[in-house]
Amino acid sequence: MQRKINMLLLLFSLIGAAVGFAIGEVVLRALPETWPSYVIIGVYFGILALSVGLFCLIAELMSPSLNGHSWRQRYTDLSWKLLVPATLVLLFVVGGALQFVYGLEFGGTKKIRDIVLVIDNSGSMTETDPNNDRYKAAKSLIAEMDKDKRVAIVSFANSAQLIQPMVNVGASSQKSAVYDVIDAIEPTEEGTNFYSALTEALRVIQADRGTMVIFMSDGFSDSNITEQMDQFRSKGIALHTIGLKIGYDQGTLLLRDMAESTGGTYYDVEQSDGLSTAFRSIYLTIDNRSLLSINPNALEEPTIYKGIRLLSFVLIGLALGIGLGIMFDNRFLALSFGAGGVVGGLTSGLILNAGLSGDAFTDGLFRFIALLVLAAVIAVFTLVIPIGEKTNARRGRENAAASPREGSGRSRNSRSSGF
Repeated sequence: MQRKINMLLLLFSLIGAAVGFAIGEVVLRALPETWPSYVIIGVYFGILALSVGLFCLIAELMSPSLNGHSWRQRYTDLSWKLLVPATLVLLFVVGGALQFVYGLEFGGTKKIRDIVLVIDNSGSMTETDPNNDRYKAAKSLIAEMDKDKRVAIVSFANSAQLIQPMVNVGASSQKSAVYDVIDAIEPTEEGTNFYSALTEALRVIQADRGTMVIFMSDGFSDSNITEQMDQFRSKGIALHTIGLKIGYDQGTLLLRDMAESTGGTYYDVEQSDGLSTAFRSIYLTIDNRSLLSINPNALEEPTIYKGIRLLSFVLIGLALGIGLGIMFDNRFLALSFGAGGVVGGLTSGLILNAGLSGDAFTDGLFRFIALLVLAAVIAVFTLVIPIGEKTNARRGRENAAASPREGSGRSRNSRSSGF
């Protein structure tokens, strides 16, 4: 048992982390958005672990400083066989399970299940949206909604009307019924009253369910909406706003302020055929709480989720370290790498909690740094916890059986570090 380090393994573990990060980032963007987040995150960490494990195995084959030359001569076939289950499979399961837990509701947070669509039907819409693309966008959004989602629709001009009370849209027949309601909306020549629209939206919201509001208009309202905005903030409801062909700053500033003051996002749409993209972009942000990123359109991430992320990375680091030890069939390495994974995972989690901002480039950079730190700490932890080389346990037992009187030989062979 001794403390030592394989510098080549350290270098290759960093290369493996970088390669795993690059492939994982491509996977994050390539996998369908309809896939469950726990599957996507599980794949991400599985790929990372496989890449780190592969490069660490190659490093030990080139320079067997940790497992010894006897391992390279006798056990490399076993290590190759253990590579995939000890890295890809193990971390897919662990990462996916932790992401599933992270997606649950803790600390009073509510998963978004209700969506209120507030759609401008004032006279100016006949010019800015002559083809009724806003209604097509609403129907496209409803078509994508999962079975646990409900929708309500408010149409407004001088006054507001709840044309569709909150209803589940999980079944095709339910979606079709809402489409019929939307198709029946008649155009008006009236003005724009945000006060009435927001008041009607607040009436339909149920306090015990997570709700978001999508508010779409092409103009400005001089009505006083201070009271309504205070209610949205107090209820923790994000108000996402969409401005269509707004040619003056006053309308844009109002819609932007409405969104930002409630933790929502403002979308500026130049042409009405871009409304579907805006509606869909908003919808895709509501259920994507992730260990690897934060939602830029959501309210500030609750502290409890930062704690869960931190704990999750500790467990992911532990699983990665133990997996590498299993791959080498060396319990001493599993102990050393596992302890390093705990320390590295803790450090990586702190880096992510401090650095994640919702910006795609910045978040990617911090993920890269965090994964490099995790791999490096695991690789150097053999300097902290002493390890023993992998020896031929089977041959040792055979020799001991053949020479029972040689107590020293028996003692020496019993020191096998295999699992």
